[in-house]
Amino acid sequence: MMSSAAGLSKGCVGAPAAPGSKLPLPGDETLMAPKKYGTSAAPVQSDLRWGIPNALASRICSYNRHYAEPSGSWTGTSFLREVDRAGATTFYDSVTGRPLFVAPRGRSFEEWERESRAHGWPSFRDDEVVWDDVRVLPDGEAVSVAGTHLGHNLPDGKGNR
Repeated sequence: MMSSAAGLSKGCVGAPAAPGSKLPLPGDETLMAPKKYGTSAAPVQSDLRWGIPNALASRICSYNRHYAEPSGSWTGTSFLREVDRAGATTFYDSVTGRPLFVAPRGRSFEEWERESRAHGWPSFRDDEVVWDDVRVLPDGEAVSVAGTHLGHNLPDGKGNR
């Protein structure tokens, strides 16, 4: 289902952590309070990896709370051609440059890629999240501690995702 918001998907409606679970680490709405650049104190960096368009990253990460880039769009970037499939890749905050995810961890690249393709967006499990820099709000929205929108927690039978 597409939104009317510049071709963005409404596909990232999240869910909070199960009662009693230790992860994801909870955050509150103060993280996403209005700042100079939407929910970010600084603009999205201009030299993003894998050919990610700056305007799209800015719209998704700093001026958005509910939408995502179109499902599967990450497969059209240079990521799958450039990534080291034998090691782990660090994914950084597009605004601050701080690490947010390191994947794959506890699974193969092929398992990570298969789940990410099925989901439509890169999919990270609890062990792959850099919890110093990531929080999940009560409605399931995943954010950086600097106020960057990262997506939503979409738990499944294997846990948080």
